Amino acid sequence: MGRLTLTTFVTLDGVMQAPGGPEEDPGGGFTHGGWSFPYDDEDFGRFAVENFERADAFLLGRRTYDIFAGYWPKVTDPDNPIATKLNGLPKYVPSATLTDPSWAHTTVLRGDLAKEVTELKERTGRELQIHGSGALALSLLALDLVDTVHLLTFPVVLGSGRRLFAEGTVPTAFHHRAARLTSTGVAIHTYDLKGRPTYGSY
Repeated sequence: MGRLTLTTFVTLDGVMQAPGGPEEDPGGGFTHGGWSFPYDDEDFGRFAVENFERADAFLLGRRTYDIFAGYWPKVTDPDNPIATKLNGLPKYVPSATLTDPSWAHTTVLRGDLAKEVTELKERTGRELQIHGSGALALSLLALDLVDTVHLLTFPVVLGSGRRLFAEGTVPTAFHHRAARLTSTGVAIHTYDLKGRPTYGSY
């Protein structure tokens, strides 16, 4: 059985919206798109390649899927390790509105999310990976289906934008497994799902 892993970028104040560019997701009047760009370096690239190397399939929210589908199929260099994975491996998209996906190896999921994702994990050898896809990620965390979170925290505060762990997120505890720091100050932390928080007093 494979593991469901989530990789997501957040600012110091928890914003995950539109890290890749100004036009990526301007929803809600968001004007800070592309905030992750200044922090790209060899350390960041190395982590990305290592992460994608473990993928056997991808599970993407509709917004992230549309962003990826608008870019990665155009990257045809066979030596690009990320494009090779994204273009060649199965991609699954839970959606009621995506009817005719043009990106190769895409399957639209329309059934019960918990059942479908559990079955995908059972059929996956190594990792079924989520990238971004905040709403989908929170739904799967609430169902205890996410096994590992790679949280990349960038040294910037935006003050507005869609946040990963917004009000109403199901309380969840994690075990911290690994950490690394890029030359530009991006903190990459890996957490494994532990269950519900426990509480006490001092």
